[in-house]
Amino acid sequence: MFWSGLGALLLGLAVMFGAFGAHALRGRLDAYSIAIYERAVFYHFVHALGLVVVPLMVRAGWIAESVGGWSCALLLAGILLFSGSLYALALTGVRGLGAITPVGGVSFILAWLILAFVLLRAGLAG
Repeated sequence: MFWSGLGALLLGLAVMFGAFGAHALRGRLDAYSIAIYERAVFYHFVHALGLVVVPLMVRAGWIAESVGGWSCALLLAGILLFSGSLYALALTGVRGLGAITPVGGVSFILAWLILAFVLLRAGLAG
């Protein structure tokens, strides 16, 4: 259950980052940067939750371990690239960091589409 443990760790970090943004960054960043930071926290949280749930699908026998591994690896890449680039953009104001964000977004999309395809094909999506 490596992925679930990592997901739980990342969920804890998402809460910490959210609290940091709400308390330490208010008044230090402009509204645009705060909105970017909050978006990073939201996507970080949602996809870290995915890292907890996907391995449970493997354990339940709904998806193969290889599918779960790919989905989790893509979710992790998305958190690092999407949320990570948005955190950095919000904190530094370096707009060029936004060029990395779509790569993370594609990672998120691929993770969920792979999972959806396998679940739908197996008749387990509903």
